[in-house]
Amino acid sequence: MSKGKLLIFSAPSGSGKSTIVNFLMQEHPELNMHFSISCTTRAPRGTEKNGVEYFFLTPEEFKAKIAEGAFVEYEEVYTDRFYGTLKSQVENQINNGENVVFDVDVKGGCNLKKIFGSEALSVFVQPPSVEELRRRLVGRATDAPEVIEQRLAKAEEELTYAPKFDVIIVNDDLETAKAEALKTISDFLGKIN
Repeated sequence: MSKGKLLIFSAPSGSGKSTIVNFLMQEHPELNMHFSISCTTRAPRGTEKNGVEYFFLTPEEFKAKIAEGAFVEYEEVYTDRFYGTLKSQVENQINNGENVVFDVDVKGGCNLKKIFGSEALSVFVQPPSVEELRRRLVGRATDAPEVIEQRLAKAEEELTYAPKFDVIIVNDDLETAKAEALKTISDFLGKIN
């Protein structure tokens, strides 16, 4: 069995990254894409099970793993609320032939690419413009106007990271962006279409 590869997806909020990743994972099982199972210190929600959606750790356990250098990447989102990816989990998944998907912020994407180099493909999903991003965020009607302004300010900063990624997919037309993502990922994984 051949080893899996790593696929890093980053984008400003509202760019359509999750839609594209879900399309690839659900419509193209031949790509064998699987999310990395992260660790978190938050409590399980609903029917979440340890080792399925997340590995649930106490803040003390998480900090001990940080000290051991066990994480590829981690972040403390709030005091004692950590999220992170274990090196051992990523290695298990790629050794089982799975292509591991990271859906991370732009800084996380850049850090993962530095760590994994040519084993990973980093993809930046970019909106056609900040104006279009504004239109999408307003159209979603899920955020208050001040939250939209915060997301747009963050997006402007995040867009400056795009050149650090291997591939930039401009999501102007969703079907075109999906096709471009499929071709890019298939080429990287060496699949024959």
